Amino acid sequence: MGTDLQKIELTTPGKDIESYLACVHSIPILTPEQEKELAHKLYDNDDLDAARQLVISHLRFVVHIARSYQGYGLPIGDIIQEGNVGLMKAVDRFDPNRGVKLVSFAVHWIKAEIHEYILKNWRLVKIATTKAQRKLFFNLRSKKKSLEWLTKEEAEKIAEDLNVEVKDVLHMENRLSSNDSSFDAPVNTGDGENEIMAPSQYLEDKRFNPEDLVEAEQTMAFNNAELLDALKGLDDRSKDIIRRRYLSDSKVTLHELAEEYKISAERIRQIENGALKKLRSSMTDAL
Repeated sequence: MGTDLQKIELTTPGKDIESYLACVHSIPILTPEQEKELAHKLYDNDDLDAARQLVISHLRFVVHIARSYQGYGLPIGDIIQEGNVGLMKAVDRFDPNRGVKLVSFAVHWIKAEIHEYILKNWRLVKIATTKAQRKLFFNLRSKKKSLEWLTKEEAEKIAEDLNVEVKDVLHMENRLSSNDSSFDAPVNTGDGENEIMAPSQYLEDKRFNPEDLVEAEQTMAFNNAELLDALKGLDDRSKDIIRRRYLSDSKVTLHELAEEYKISAERIRQIENGALKKLRSSMTDAL
C-alpha cells in the first residue's frame, strides 16, 4: 500500500512516562464500526488521517503488551516506543477485507519489534540468534518453577513443551544466568582470593602489536621483491613451471605439465627442483 506513516505525529514516551500513560489511557476506544470505517479509508484511499486515528486508538494496547517485558532491565519507555513502531507497521499492512480485528493482526508486529529491541540491547553480546534460542529466551523464565538450577526432569519437560533440544534449554539457562563485565573495569585492590581483575589485566593479544605488523609487512614486501628478481634468472620453461606450481591460485600437477610439455613427469620434477635450488641461491646471496 505504501502509506508514509512516518508523517503521522504521535506522542512518544519520554522521561515522563506517567504523563504518557495517562494520555494514552484517555484516548477513546474505537467501536468496531469506527475501526472498520477508518481501516477502509486507509486501505482504499491511503487516508493518512485514518491511519493516524487507528494508531493512536491502539496505543494503550501496545502499553499492555510492553508491560509484560519489564523484567529485562530495559526502560519501559523504550520498549513501548518499539512496540509503537510495530503497531504502525501493522496498520500499514492491515487489510480490513480479511474479517479480523486490527488488534489481533497487530499483536505479532508489536511483539516482533519488542523482541528485536530486547535481543539487541539486553546484553553486549547477542544471546539468542536461532529460532530455538529466541523461543527459549522469551519463555524459559516463565517455565522455571524456582530460582534454582533446572533439574534433568525439568529441563526435559521444558524442551518437550517448547519443541527444542534439552541441551539448548541448559545452554540458554546458563547464558541467562551469566553477567556482562567490563573489559577494562577498575581493578579491585583486595588481597588474596577476593581480588578481582578485569579481563584487560590478563587477556593480552599480541597479534596486533604495531611494531610486529610493520616488520612483518616490510619482510613480506622484501621477500616478494627478491623472489620476482630471482625469477628473472630462470629460463622461460622453468619460470612457467614454478609460477604454475607455486604462485598460481589454481595450481597444476606434474602430470598436467608433463602432458603439455611432452616430457615425463619425472623430468618436470627435476626441472622444478633445479629451479627452486636456483631461486634459493639467488635469494640467499641477496641477503
